[in-house]
Amino acid sequence: MKTLISKHSEITKQHLQTTAMLDFEHPSIQNLVDKRGWAQLSQYDAIGAIYTYVRDEIRFGYNADDRLSASQVLKDGYGQCNTKGTLLMALLRAVGIPSRFHGFTIFNELQRGAIPNYLFAIAPQRIIHSWVEVELDGGWINLEGYIIDRDYLTQVQQSFSQQCKQFSGYGISTKCLSNPDIDWKGQDTYIQSEGIADDFGLYIQPDDFYVKYGSNLSGIKKFLFRYLLRHLMNRNVNRIRAKGI
Repeated sequence: MKTLISKHSEITKQHLQTTAMLDFEHPSIQNLVDKRGWAQLSQYDAIGAIYTYVRDEIRFGYNADDRLSASQVLKDGYGQCNTKGTLLMALLRAVGIPSRFHGFTIFNELQRGAIPNYLFAIAPQRIIHSWVEVELDGGWINLEGYIIDRDYLTQVQQSFSQQCKQFSGYGISTKCLSNPDIDWKGQDTYIQSEGIADDFGLYIQPDDFYVKYGSNLSGIKKFLFRYLLRHLMNRNVNRIRAKGI
């Protein structure tokens, strides 16, 4: 029994570690945690408050790289599945809540609309994707519903107001667009899960996943994405958020 307890304790410590990506000791993250008072909340309420913050106050958009640190994502103020997930994991660990990384690929078709058609041809057919798993009451809960901010989602919902069946597009892939499972209720949340292609399994640290699988683009495409194309994509996403489709 002592061996099992010791082993579990060591695993829990790993799920609370700081890493190059999960740099939750950075002053900007510590200041945010203190300002919001998340460390004083119950575990359930802290998960909900942090999750909702990452979902809605860190807006959906495309960063320079999937492997940005959490503090850089916070500075950017926007992100997508992988980068917002890094920030979510770091904030959870900052208040002592274990978290881990689940890696996938998704089919690129669910990004159509968010990625303008004139740029869609350069997108890989399968895109690196991830969600965060958080420990609560001895079990693990899947969190994916943080990817799309509420303002952006509302505009897409209004444009497809009669849609309550499987929907794919504009960065969303869900069984019911009008009522997706995105709110924290102590259960799994999803917003892109219906578009999953490959399941790469669990990783304690996101850093280890990206060492193994890299990112979506390389060479000249990666250069163009970082310095030009993502800015055009973000302009399109911001237009949708402000004016609709």
